[in-house]
Amino acid sequence: MNENIKQQITQTLENHNIVLYMKGTPDFPQCGFSYKVVEILNELNIAFHAINVLEDNEIREGIKQYQNWPTIPQLYIKGELIGGCDIVCQMHENGTLSETIN
Repeated sequence: MNENIKQQITQTLENHNIVLYMKGTPDFPQCGFSYKVVEILNELNIAFHAINVLEDNEIREGIKQYQNWPTIPQLYIKGELIGGCDIVCQMHENGTLSETIN
């Protein structure tokens, strides 16, 4: 991965408590998995910073390499990778997502 992209991702994660790397935007998700994660975060009334990976292919590929997680969306809380849609859905269902954020 390009060192500038790695530094950009690291800086984004340091500057925002909750970051969602997604396809599209929170107002207009471009895939069902991104839509579902946005829906869960909105349902829980959680403010988050969204990065649209479709706007920058280097970020799109870089975020997959950053934590060796091959799929998008990716949810980070306080710099820690939580996971993708399946994990976020599971954590939401069992109540641990709210606990992790608070």
